[in-house]
Amino acid sequence: MTDRQKQSGLVRGLGPIDATMIVMGSMIGSGIFITSAESARLIGAPGWLLLAWAVAGVLTITGALCCSELATMMPRAGGVYVFFREAYGPAMAFLYGWTLFLVIGTGTIAAVAIAFAKFLGVFSSTVASDKYLVGPVSLGGGYAISLSTEQLTAIALIALLTWTNTRGLRLGKLVQNTFTFAKTAALAGVVIVGLLLGWNATSAARTSSWWDSWANGWSPQIAQPGFTIAGDLALILLFGKSMVGPLFAQTAWTNVTFVGSEVRDPAKNLVRALLFGCGTVVILYLLANVAYLALLPFSEIQQAPQNRVAVAAMKAVFGNPGAMCMAAAIMVSTFGCDNGLILSGARVYYAMARDRLFFTKVGTTNQYHVPAAALIAQGIWTAFLTLPRTATANAATHQITYGNVYTQLLEYIISADLIFYLLMVTALIVLRRKAPVAERPYRTRGYPIVPIMSILVAGLLIVDLAFLAPATSGMGILIVLTGVPVYFFWRKAAAA
Repeated sequence: MTDRQKQSGLVRGLGPIDATMIVMGSMIGSGIFITSAESARLIGAPGWLLLAWAVAGVLTITGALCCSELATMMPRAGGVYVFFREAYGPAMAFLYGWTLFLVIGTGTIAAVAIAFAKFLGVFSSTVASDKYLVGPVSLGGGYAISLSTEQLTAIALIALLTWTNTRGLRLGKLVQNTFTFAKTAALAGVVIVGLLLGWNATSAARTSSWWDSWANGWSPQIAQPGFTIAGDLALILLFGKSMVGPLFAQTAWTNVTFVGSEVRDPAKNLVRALLFGCGTVVILYLLANVAYLALLPFSEIQQAPQNRVAVAAMKAVFGNPGAMCMAAAIMVSTFGCDNGLILSGARVYYAMARDRLFFTKVGTTNQYHVPAAALIAQGIWTAFLTLPRTATANAATHQITYGNVYTQLLEYIISADLIFYLLMVTALIVLRRKAPVAERPYRTRGYPIVPIMSILVAGLLIVDLAFLAPATSGMGILIVLTGVPVYFFWRKAAAA
């Protein structure tokens, strides 16, 4: 154990399989099972749908190649936060950590927990978004707060996984490995069923035009209400927006860097985890979408009930028993995903506190050598994010429908998340110039072409989303900038 580890209390208890399971388990949640519906509606043809997932995969793989060099240079608790601190200084690092805590990390955990509860509702009608323990209380401005059985289930899941992770790394990684193996097998099962039992006469793969969206009845004005652009330019712009779902389904692979101080032989194991884990998930995601296209008509992918494409696919083959089995598999998937997000995310806030940029207690470990205070702080805020609701009134019936506010927050933060991704890749170039003689156990293959390609694609997506949704993109930047006064507060407090 190094002096730094003795000081921090963290121990290197994660092996190569454990690290890989964190990568894969954090990536595979509910996204692959539902986001293809919205992407299909936006882009209108099977070929474009697969291309959206493929381009998102390219961003993931090129990002993983760049991240591998940074992770092996600085295998420390906090991961990307540390990369930003070394490349850009503490202010930018804090803004990353702050946004992760405010909405990106905690909001994702909340969203996945709600997804778990929704699929539990398939088996028990007592778990539902409209079965209230505390009815919606209006907060004004189109927002309300409530506590339904669905929200309570999500909070219970967050509390359970937070508690298990405070009991030590061994228990946390046992849960992670078990559920990641199970859900990877379930996703592979969807792929196998689709490829072997699909390709019927009505499937999208055989009946839809692969690249001519208009031939499939697609219209940019229907795909994006209020959209005034037509023709190929509309297709190109909406293709960028169709990648939002695939990108979020593939996000969180950087989480393994957050536990850099706890990975054994990080020079080898972090690289293997990032490249093998990301590569495997990207391939599975592409094949899963091929399976959807082989099993369902394209219109049924677009209009899958509650966007549950995977459930619809299994129901098409096995009927209601297939749908129930798929719902159970998604519960396993979301359970394991939340465990990985909770386990790793807390290490960022721990690193911030060690830099005296967060509550001092958060920078400590318990007798099990894990940052329990950081886990609890993360859990409390995440539980709160399950409570607020959006409130929308129907103009004709005046009936109010409620949604979860974190979904809106995640929409706001999409562009900011892409900016952080771009900055992470750029940090590789910055540190090559800033610290040319630093030890690099792994050097990014294809440098500088790989990072430049990744930066260009991410940059184009940021511009595209800013053009299509300037209000939500701007709000995302404002959420990030709320960290500026908070940073100066912590700096002042640290200097006192």
